Amino acid sequence: MKFYLNQFTHPKHIQYLEVQSFEMNVYLVKLTIAGDTGFIYDAKDNIARFHSTQHIREFFQQCVVDDACMVHDSPYDEMIGNPPKTQRPLAMPFSMEQPY
Repeated sequence: MKFYLNQFTHPKHIQYLEVQSFEMNVYLVKLTIAGDTGFIYDAKDNIARFHSTQHIREFFQQCVVDDACMVHDSPYDEMIGNPPKTQRPLAMPFSMEQPY
């Protein structure tokens, strides 16, 4: 499922919002709405990139979000020659409250 940026011009009920954190201040957002899960895409059908956590909070401020978390999976072990991790990426609660 794909969600598009222009679908969020009016309030929506979001069951789950997952912020995927990458290096260089790149954040992707995966949502679950009415049981459907997918990433946010822009008008050119590219996955939407957010450049700060505050940008995400501001973009979704009109929405009701039941649960939100941030997931960070660091590539550093593999970059320095260690074996790939067997554990799951680090997931932590993400506050959608304004002001942060």
